[in-house]
Amino acid sequence: MKKDIAEKISALMLEYGEKLDNSVKLVMDTSSTEEFEAYRNAVGQIMGTMLVEIMNPLYREYPDLKPPELED
Repeated sequence: MKKDIAEKISALMLEYGEKLDNSVKLVMDTSSTEEFEAYRNAVGQIMGTMLVEIMNPLYREYPDLKPPELED
């Protein structure tokens, strides 16, 4: 993958992750505990897949693109 494309994908994944995180907060504030836990688990699966399948391979190829908040 070309680096300019990797940069765009990284930015999008970070943006989507933030939006998903905000959606969890919204559900937490407006739903039952059961609904919240189910939603949070579903979003966790999505974010985990994004990290493992998209972001980690991208950052292995271009380590300089990895944001500090994702450092181990």
